[in-house]
Amino acid sequence: MSSTFSPDAARKIDGPSWLVDRRVAAAERLRERAVPTVADEEWRYSPIAKLDLDAFSPSDAFGDAPMARLNIEPAATVRCVNGKVVSIEVNDALADQGVFVGLLTDHADGKAALGSVSADAGDYFTELNDAFTPHPVLVDVPAGITVDRPIVITHHAAGDHAATFSRLIVRVGKNAEATILDQYSSDDGDVVLACPVVELDVAQAGRLGYLNIQELGDSTWQIASQVARVERDATLSAGTAAFGGAYARSRADTRLVGRGAHGDLQALYFGDESQTLDFRTYQDHVAPDTTSNLLYKGVVAGKARSIYTGLIRVRPGARGTNAYQTNRNLKLSDDAWAESVPNLEIENNDVKCSHASTVSPVDDDQRFYLESRGVPTGEAERLIVAGFLDEVVTELALPSAVQGLRRSVAAKLARQREQEVSQ
Repeated sequence: MSSTFSPDAARKIDGPSWLVDRRVAAAERLRERAVPTVADEEWRYSPIAKLDLDAFSPSDAFGDAPMARLNIEPAATVRCVNGKVVSIEVNDALADQGVFVGLLTDHADGKAALGSVSADAGDYFTELNDAFTPHPVLVDVPAGITVDRPIVITHHAAGDHAATFSRLIVRVGKNAEATILDQYSSDDGDVVLACPVVELDVAQAGRLGYLNIQELGDSTWQIASQVARVERDATLSAGTAAFGGAYARSRADTRLVGRGAHGDLQALYFGDESQTLDFRTYQDHVAPDTTSNLLYKGVVAGKARSIYTGLIRVRPGARGTNAYQTNRNLKLSDDAWAESVPNLEIENNDVKCSHASTVSPVDDDQRFYLESRGVPTGEAERLIVAGFLDEVVTELALPSAVQGLRRSVAAKLARQREQEVSQ
């Protein structure tokens, strides 16, 4: 393992003694683990062999971070740069309700909250995050409380060859409700390694909406992990919108552990030039009468690649499971490439489970229909792509982000058309 990410390096990061000890223990465990390779099934289609960890080091840089694009005022905002909290703004009414938004180390239950969901879904890079996360952020919504406006967390990475390790833990109490917007960005041109970890914990009858918007710079490597635990009669709606990064990987583990738990999982993504967007999902049905519905839709243009690998797992005790998994991909060029591998692992007969995947170019009949009615070819393709992705956009947990996401899709399409014209 690189000396940059050694136990001694982990020990130098500030924090309470229990957090320092936790970081050092994680760094010690990393000594026993090898960096993943394409020989590992989970990394088979990835460019992981090109990642040189020795080229990166944790960054101490502070700075500004872009604000999220919202049409309404958030209930709270936390702005982070390179995993460190720059500012915290919390509405007085939110604080009066007992909702906590801020540094995890400032919460009485912070030690117990950190890692309580992700412990069973760790890999090399979540361990790396455990060892080097500087300022874990906690959102804690007490039982019975409804937060009627979104809580916004922004993460910005900056500095050439910086390694960043942001950490967000969201806990929604019994019969409580909240919506989180989690935004990621980095500077174009900076070669950055970002390894964020998000833990989502939804208690009995709780309701959590979560939206991750990834607009990283063109030279950033992202290896992200999102782990969720959904208890009895609780609902999680977790969405991802991915547009940036040189290589951006997102792993989402959703464990439905209480009877009647439900998970809606959505993603839209658009890769162009030579980007690789990589998604791995797990819908883990542990308890009976649980339901999940996954819809991931993406577009690849230029020489971009997308990878989707998903697994619905039904445990022996998960009678009455109802689970769906759908991945659809559009190719806008001959050189673009999409891989889609859905899977089922079922250990109970009393279930309804299905999966579907497609990879195809823009439908010629749809294009011809629009062109025959006077729509120019470029505009026809834009309308088809926008409509294809809009099925996901309109289902996301944060309606106020819809227009911003549509603008991001439009910007990607415009850039792709400019590149075609210049060739």
